[in-house]
Amino acid sequence: MGYFRILSAIPGFFLSSLFVMLLWDVIASRMDIAADINYVTSMLITFTLWIGVAPLAAVAGRKKF
Repeated sequence: MGYFRILSAIPGFFLSSLFVMLLWDVIASRMDIAADINYVTSMLITFTLWIGVAPLAAVAGRKKF
């Protein structure tokens, strides 16, 4: 069952990367950093963020209220 969850996250990863690339100009202008990135760079940024957020989401998903 976990394997299929990973497969279902793949389209979300590519869509998230696209949104990062499209919104990067807004983010970069507020942080005074380089404004142009390509899709591969946005994928790297998204992957890095997902590595940091995935363990937090896993713990939050296991917690019973």
